[in-house]
Amino acid sequence: MSTRMHLEAGQAAQAVRDQLFSNAQEMERLGERLRRLAPRAVVTCARGSSDHAATFAKYLIETRLGVLTSSAAPSVSSVYDTRPDLTNSVCLAISQSGASPDLLAAVGKAREAGAMVVALVNAKDSPLAARADHVVPLCAGAETSVAATKSFIASLAAIIHLVSCWAEDRELSEEVRKAPKHLERAWSLDWSEAAGRLKSATDLFVVGRGMGLAVAQEAALKLKETCGLHAEAVSAAELRHGPMALVRPGFPVLVFSQNDEARAGVEVLAGELVARNADVMIAGSRCQGALNLPAEPAHPVIEPMLIAQTFYRMANALSLARGLDPDRPPNLRKVTETV
Repeated sequence: MSTRMHLEAGQAAQAVRDQLFSNAQEMERLGERLRRLAPRAVVTCARGSSDHAATFAKYLIETRLGVLTSSAAPSVSSVYDTRPDLTNSVCLAISQSGASPDLLAAVGKAREAGAMVVALVNAKDSPLAARADHVVPLCAGAETSVAATKSFIASLAAIIHLVSCWAEDRELSEEVRKAPKHLERAWSLDWSEAAGRLKSATDLFVVGRGMGLAVAQEAALKLKETCGLHAEAVSAAELRHGPMALVRPGFPVLVFSQNDEARAGVEVLAGELVARNADVMIAGSRCQGALNLPAEPAHPVIEPMLIAQTFYRMANALSLARGLDPDRPPNLRKVTETV
């Protein structure tokens, strides 16, 4: 257990606590600025784990504010050198390092095209922060393990905080302030039985829907990075559209569910997978015949980050059980400078 990944993931609760305190006044001002702007769209710009946080932002912004939110393809700017019209739009850039050239190119072009740039970034003195109109520090502190953990959790918390201030949603503001205590409890939950089942696996699906899809994407990436597993994130709504053909007896499927409108459909799908004799492991809900993993209950918007927090502990243990070093995945480095 004594890895940097384990140590840093365990610091997520304190990072979120620090962030909520440090950013409180600036978030109120930013929320007011966004209400005055009334943007016609939000364009997210991110890579890797930060792009999974951007998926979460899409669902949260569209469901809470009704503002169209779409992920930018950085190569449109960095490779094809085009300039979409982003007048009266927001470019939401999310990054741990704030240093990837394609991200910086996309943000620069977005600003030139009329977008207001909001950067959620861990490195406050980064090139990304220098290009932004508004900087929201993630306050995650140093993250040296190649696998991002607490910076992803901090990104989700910052997105929730931002949307609660923008929407003047008092309930959500109260709930995000409770997140650090929930994260501490989520970190203590035991998914060792899931790690045991996945120790000799080669392939699996990770399934989520709505705001939970972001955590499924993040979990699949971490299983690839740290555990050498071919893991594919799939929306519960998409699994029947082709990928179900791969599900044979014993095929592992890790299912995540938050307690919102998406839960019923996820539970129905989990039951279908059990009926196909898949090895189903589910967190955030329950399914007869599946391995029901413990999850920390909270507001539905908060629950995905709690599932991610518990997952990180399991992924670290699984990596070690498979004889790997989660801090040093092969062929990877901390800052990926994509052009």
